[in-house]
Amino acid sequence: MGAEREAWACAAFYGTLGIARPVLRCLRCLQQFAGSTAKRCKDKHLEEALLLSRALGEGLQALGEAEAQPLLRCVLAFQMEATGSSSSFQKLEQIVTQLAVGKEALLAREVGALLAHLTLQGEVLSPGDLQSVCMFMEESSLGRQHWQQNLAPLLQRLATTLRWVLQSQSTPGSTWGYLTVKACLQLFQLLPKEVAPLVWSSAGKSETLKSLLGLLLEVVWGKALNKNTRLLAGTALSMLVNTAPQPEHGASAVLALFQLPDRGGGELKFGELAVEAPPILEPDGLEKLVLTRGLLTCCKTDILSCWLESFMPQACLLLDVVFPAVCALTKEQKDCHYYCFQACVLWLQCLRQSLPALWHLTGTRILAQDSQLLQQLTQLVWDNAETPVEGVSEFIHSSFRLLLEIYHLECQHFQKQERPLYQEMLQRVVSMPWQIKARYVPLCAIIPYVGSQQVLDAYPNLPQHLLSCLSTNNLCPAATEVYKALVQQQCTEWRDGQRGTEAALAERWALCWLPLLSQALRSPLAILQSNATNHLLTWTLRQLPTAQALLATEFSGQDTASLRAWVSLLRAQRSVAGALPLQGEALERLSCCLGTGEEGIRLAALGLLCCSPSTNQPLSGTELQLLQKFLPLNLNCDSSLFRQLLQAAVRKALVRLRDSSLAQLRGKVPPGAEPSEEAGQLTQAVGFVEWLLQLSITSLSPSSNYQRKKTALLLLATVLETCTDTWSPDRKKGQPPRTMATLQSYARQSGCWDFFSQPSLLALLSCLQDSTNEIRDLASELLIRYFPPTFPKPIALDLFQLAQDALASPQVQEAEAGAVLMKTILQKSDCSTMKSLALEATAAPLLPNRGLCFAQHLLHVLQAQYAAACQDLLQAAATAPMHGAIAALRRCLLQVPEVATSMRAAELAQSWQELLTHLVTTVRDITSFLLGALQSQRGPGANEQAAAPSFADMGNAISSLITHRKSRGQEEEEEDSVLLSEEHSLILTCCWVSVKEIGLLLGGLAELLLPPVLPTGSRSLLPLPTLQTAARVFQEILLRCRHWGAVEGCSMGFTKFCAALLNHPDVELQAIPQTMLEQGLEALGGPRSSSITRRAAGFPMLFLCIAGGEAPAQARPLLTRCVQTLLALATMALPQDWDQTLDLPQVCALHVLQTLVRGTGLGSVLLRHVTPMVALALRSLDSPCWAMRNAAIQLFSALMSRLLGQQRRRGEGCPAEGVSLQAFLGQHPELGAVLLGELGTAMGPVLGEHRLRPALHAVLTLLAQLQPGADSPDSLSAHFLGPLLGLAGSPIYAVRVMAAKALVPVVPPPRRCELLLQLAQQLPDAPGQVHSHNAVHGLLLQMRALLAPALGTNGLLAEALHPVASQLEARGWLLTPAQRCPLVRAAFLQVLALLPASFSPGFVQSLCDAISAELGSLLPWAKLGCAELQVGSAILHQTMARFICSTAAQLAGSERIGTVCSLLQQLNPDVQLAILSWVIAGEGGTCEELEKALGLTLLESLGSVLQERRDKEFLRLYLEALLHLYRDPSLWSQEASHKLQGSSAACLEMLLHMVEAECPDPDFVFQALCAASLLLAHCRFGDKDSVLVERWCAVLEECSRSATSEVLRLAAALSLQTAGASVVRRSLHAACPSLVPVALRLINVGIHLLQDEEREVRHKASGFASLLQQDPGELLQDGCVFVQDNVGLLGLLKFLLREFGEHPETLNLLLQHLPVLDLRGIVEEIEASKATSLYKEDEPNVFAEPAVLAWQLLPVLLQLLKKVPSSHPLRDFALRWLVAAGPGILCDLRYCKHHWSQDAAAQRRMKALGCAKLHTATAVLLARARLAAQALQVLGEGATAVPGLGCSAQELEQECTLVQRLLAQHGLAPVPSQDNIPGEPGPPSGAA
Repeated sequence: MGAEREAWACAAFYGTLGIARPVLRCLRCLQQFAGSTAKRCKDKHLEEALLLSRALGEGLQALGEAEAQPLLRCVLAFQMEATGSSSSFQKLEQIVTQLAVGKEALLAREVGALLAHLTLQGEVLSPGDLQSVCMFMEESSLGRQHWQQNLAPLLQRLATTLRWVLQSQSTPGSTWGYLTVKACLQLFQLLPKEVAPLVWSSAGKSETLKSLLGLLLEVVWGKALNKNTRLLAGTALSMLVNTAPQPEHGASAVLALFQLPDRGGGELKFGELAVEAPPILEPDGLEKLVLTRGLLTCCKTDILSCWLESFMPQACLLLDVVFPAVCALTKEQKDCHYYCFQACVLWLQCLRQSLPALWHLTGTRILAQDSQLLQQLTQLVWDNAETPVEGVSEFIHSSFRLLLEIYHLECQHFQKQERPLYQEMLQRVVSMPWQIKARYVPLCAIIPYVGSQQVLDAYPNLPQHLLSCLSTNNLCPAATEVYKALVQQQCTEWRDGQRGTEAALAERWALCWLPLLSQALRSPLAILQSNATNHLLTWTLRQLPTAQALLATEFSGQDTASLRAWVSLLRAQRSVAGALPLQGEALERLSCCLGTGEEGIRLAALGLLCCSPSTNQPLSGTELQLLQKFLPLNLNCDSSLFRQLLQAAVRKALVRLRDSSLAQLRGKVPPGAEPSEEAGQLTQAVGFVEWLLQLSITSLSPSSNYQRKKTALLLLATVLETCTDTWSPDRKKGQPPRTMATLQSYARQSGCWDFFSQPSLLALLSCLQDSTNEIRDLASELLIRYFPPTFPKPIALDLFQLAQDALASPQVQEAEAGAVLMKTILQKSDCSTMKSLALEATAAPLLPNRGLCFAQHLLHVLQAQYAAACQDLLQAAATAPMHGAIAALRRCLLQVPEVATSMRAAELAQSWQELLTHLVTTVRDITSFLLGALQSQRGPGANEQAAAPSFADMGNAISSLITHRKSRGQEEEEEDSVLLSEEHSLILTCCWVSVKEIGLLLGGLAELLLPPVLPTGSRSLLPLPTLQTAARVFQEILLRCRHWGAVEGCSMGFTKFCAALLNHPDVELQAIPQTMLEQGLEALGGPRSSSITRRAAGFPMLFLCIAGGEAPAQARPLLTRCVQTLLALATMALPQDWDQTLDLPQVCALHVLQTLVRGTGLGSVLLRHVTPMVALALRSLDSPCWAMRNAAIQLFSALMSRLLGQQRRRGEGCPAEGVSLQAFLGQHPELGAVLLGELGTAMGPVLGEHRLRPALHAVLTLLAQLQPGADSPDSLSAHFLGPLLGLAGSPIYAVRVMAAKALVPVVPPPRRCELLLQLAQQLPDAPGQVHSHNAVHGLLLQMRALLAPALGTNGLLAEALHPVASQLEARGWLLTPAQRCPLVRAAFLQVLALLPASFSPGFVQSLCDAISAELGSLLPWAKLGCAELQVGSAILHQTMARFICSTAAQLAGSERIGTVCSLLQQLNPDVQLAILSWVIAGEGGTCEELEKALGLTLLESLGSVLQERRDKEFLRLYLEALLHLYRDPSLWSQEASHKLQGSSAACLEMLLHMVEAECPDPDFVFQALCAASLLLAHCRFGDKDSVLVERWCAVLEECSRSATSEVLRLAAALSLQTAGASVVRRSLHAACPSLVPVALRLINVGIHLLQDEEREVRHKASGFASLLQQDPGELLQDGCVFVQDNVGLLGLLKFLLREFGEHPETLNLLLQHLPVLDLRGIVEEIEASKATSLYKEDEPNVFAEPAVLAWQLLPVLLQLLKKVPSSHPLRDFALRWLVAAGPGILCDLRYCKHHWSQDAAAQRRMKALGCAKLHTATAVLLARARLAAQALQVLGEGATAVPGLGCSAQELEQECTLVQRLLAQHGLAPVPSQDNIPGEPGPPSGAA
């Protein structure tokens, strides 16, 4: 407040002077700066003050020092209070310097007096004083000058302060010690000349500095708990070393520092200072890190490269002292890996800088090829290359780059031509799997040194691996860098080698990289396509602009993949080149892209329209037209990502429109615009924004689905953010221009841009009643941020009543809506409005503060509801549950900034404290009451039980509550009910949701009101007793609650609560969670009396929340204490007489550990305890207690996820991403010993018998998830090889399988061939040599695992595998019947199948002949006797069948293909199922001949298979294989039709009969219906078969209903896509008039399916619409690009109008989509105010929008009616419809007019505003009224006699318009627009 007083004094002093006005303006800016909280506001006010100071400086120069002194003193006071912000301090420094021109001496005196006050006012400097010392020393030259002259007192104060801080030991998160050390650091750094004599001179040495040095050592040793403070102290010591006048002196001091930790303390000789260093009481290894990192951060090069004579002969500080310390740190300090590896990189940087000096001193290479230093460095970098710690990857890259650079400089300096390090590193990179990120970092570093061609020659699979990396998020950046490095190197080499043109350069690039880029850009995989576009394509076009022509030629096709790549290319080209003309073919293709069904293509095309390198480049008229066509059709997209990207693109378009319009208003012509076009472009821009505003508002109707409302809200937010002048202080970017008001004024003159109109307000208010949080919260945010500060009073009153009613609703969504309403009313009301609200009488005196008043009212509401619940809980749960009021309190107290500000006001502190105390007491009582109500009544001590009640206990307790209000007869009737009654659900919902809200409320209050740093003189609003009460509430909830939703919500609040307490400076508050933890651990270890079914609940969450509340940057003592106690408890021996029905403490400990491991906030911190936890889990798997084993499995699973990350792809043992085994063991060396020990134990049988080891499978599973590493002679993974090979002989099948998978990461890829040969040689040569079938089987499994090609990995060359293949050929007997075990034969064949190219041709042929003969001799199951069946024979036969199929696909040949087809026709089910499964898996896609032959075979046998009626599973697979082989219409041929030979009708009839009559499972119906559609599409059917077509159509209609399952609806959509278009087109021929009704029904099915709630169903249905719109002659050329579902719907309607417009059934069909709702009944239901039920009936299709569809159908229906005069049947139907519907339409219009003209309607208008049914009813009514008016007009005199109508077409039209305007005033209809045609009310896009 000192600056404020100075400002008032300054204003009074200058009030009578001539410069008073500019001085006052400057002071006002400074006061506004001091009063602002947002940084942008502060910067804005300081900029204004700086501009004023420049004008003021001239006036002050004419005044004397006495007149200038007050202003300078005032600015300095503001500067003193701004020391917390460097930028603000610098601005104020500029201001004060500007004002002091000519009066520098005066300014120096004022600064000196100001700073002298800091060192005089006390012994200990406060944090604010320290901040001032640091800032004036760093940013102010006068400040540094003052401290130079007053160094001694400053040193004294710093020493005193640091000593006091270390003795007091404030909270670990405190900045006091950090600021003190920072002040020392800046003192040593900025005043070296003044400090040096105090250290290095015997005459000038300072005892104060000696004391300060000792205190800094105490900080380094760990007396300061804050890790950052210790690291900064190391840097400060290094800065002190830099003051040494001689490098040798500094080096000696460094050596003494490094030797000190090993000595454990003692005397330190630092220059002339002899400091008695304190002993290290609890060494944590961080001391060396602090010293090393500090030294490498800022120590001078000449000191680091100095020789140490006293250390050893010819020893260097950098090489012989610091480097060993760095190596030791990277191996020991796993908790601080980031800082350790940072020290490694710093060491390499220092080495590079010191190279000339080291060469001069040593005369030889530092990194010679055979030097130990190079080996250690290389090993150090590789060992840490896969460290998963965040931020280390950049250090890894830097370390490789620096190492190679240093090596290169040395070779260059000493003229060494041979550089083997490059080849060694390249070979190691190539030998690593592609999934390991660490291979790409060194690859980038090595490319400039070995050249691009050498890299590509050594690594031929690199392009394909880069493609795989681009589809993996964590590998994409590394792959991108490799691509860029290679292309840059290639361009450099090509340009240096020859002077070719840029076009030739692009062609050379295309030879290498165009296939990669083409495959990526064409890919349907969104992540691959996006990454290739963003990271590769744009960069490539910048480097090689001429490559654009090659890419455009590559993507010139008309298929979807070409469009996908083409639009990405155009977008990248525009971002590089700027303007891109859209005309001709490009415009046509872009329009196609905007309408396609693939979201990625549409978004890319939209981005192309909206984006531009220059924000003031206007959009062309064509671009605006495309946007107006695109946006309405994409509002209901159900992809959240699509909506976000759509909003971002539209924001860019609006910014372009805004900025270009402002430029035109300023008279500047934007790029790409002619001066004559300015007026038109400005009008277009204003009109487009207005159109978008109206589109958004209209789409917010409650009758719209969630997707449309969410998109509309996002678009509305974008419009308001871009086109209003609302300034948001909390945003760094996107603020409106200063001249925005000019554009708004221009737009409003045109009658546009009324953003805050009544319709806009009502539309957002209706969203506040939505059932989803996203819609409510976003609407509330828009209202609060952009709309006028207060609601109109009538609306506020109605909203308040609605909110009151909603808070009393038992429905959770409705109560949450009431809470949002309350919060919005609070923020949009002033004192006048608050007085009008029906608040509690006790809140009246508090009216001057709205937040306090509102909170008091809500608290009274809550207390009243609690009192009602105490009387009758069931009644209260139905009519006044408490969760709504608690949620409203939470939102109003925690989410309203004004409330938080009022809580900080001193005059309201007492009132707030009383309210919060009452609130905490109330929620405590509520919690006890609710949890007690759910607890079984078991005596007076029931409420004090610690365990959560079981579900049975809760059910009994609730039943006892219900029986008080029900008779015994009813009770007996409901006893046998399995389902919960609504009364049970009401009570449970009330209890659980209330408890959850209480936890969130209390946690949020603690987070808000307990800041880590207390303001001076502030008063805590939550005193200690209140916090202790809140802690007991949390404890009670977590110990007695079972519902996971309530536990989770409470846990979120409890974590915030604990974090606020643990980081608070008050020790008593810190003790609350510590005490709770000790109590929890004590309860955990004590005797348990609860059932094992109660072990879950919230007890483990208690420990997680307390441990998670600790500051992340600290040592986390509570977590360490918790984990150690749990580990000790879990390892205790089980009691001899333990009861399996009771919980064991050991079991509970395991579950708590699992919860801690799964906690997102503790994952990385718990890694230090991972080894004992893994050992515990493995040991517990062998426990005799099943509960222990179960808990151990869960703990081990959690540890696997934490160690390896979540699996992103399916497939055990071969994850797509992961770390290598070598890196894993390097990160957890002790864990490797544990795993190896388990393997060794499993390998040690007792007396020759294998003992079951439950932990073995877990160990093998963990190993199988890892990746193979690089080949290294001293690899830790080599120790695992022997035990895993030994497990091949395990008698347990699962162990053999997992051991084979675990072997893969153990064997480096270069050593696989050698091991495969060894394994092959161990196979028996003859039947007599088989000693164990298990061992043979295990060997084969291991060979198969090593050979199996994982996706994208380095495959083994066929030549290298020839020796292995030779060994296998010699042991071919293993496949013959001489080998009695079928599983061994199958495994041997699977190994052979992986080596097709390595065998001799004769062996493969003989193999196929033998297998074919054996399979051909098999008998059907029906003829097999029991004695002939052999275990495993089915697996063998299936393996053989797959081998034959794979061989035929690879080698082709008619004979092999014929063999497969003949096997398929056999009746052996094993062979048939194997071939069918092989076909379905798509493994035959590489051989078209085989697929064609199999398809013909299946068609030929289809009739007989259907007649045999075998089991449904076989039929399903048969039909699925058939559909797969004919998945593309182009695959069907005339030969396929010939194969059916007239049986197609019979097959179709049988398939339809199966679907209709047998009612099998949905999956079979799917295949049968799709197969029937395939036959219908490709076979010729005559008129006699039209019945089959009608039956097929009826099945589609039945399956397309919303109530059917998703599988059946998808089947209907796919069938419609397959055959629907052909049937409809056949009906258009004159020869097939009987198919017209069927065609109309099919189109109707398409309309239904295009509104389905499943995206896949809509996509398939859009295929039907796409095929109808395409030219029939083009169907089989380049494929059909499927359109988006809304585009397809409009296309269907146009097709219907064009082709069937004359048919009367068309009008009837479309009219069925206009639902006739009981409007009067809906209104009466709203006004009845009935009690709300707990559950609402779900709509069968939540995606469908009848109101929107009505406006989409209206133009089509109107055009159909225009054809009435020329069509007599159409005229008759229209007249019948008018007679039936006309009177009801007129009656409903008059009812609306009467009802909404009365004032009584206003009482429930807010509830009506949010009613979706009412909005749908009014929208359909208006559409039907427009239709009736058109019917009256076209029927003319024929309609005059319609009974009950009695009006003309014009009168009905006027009545409709009047009703619409009346409804629009109440927000129930869109406002009629003057631009709309008479038949289309609403926005121009009515179809939107």
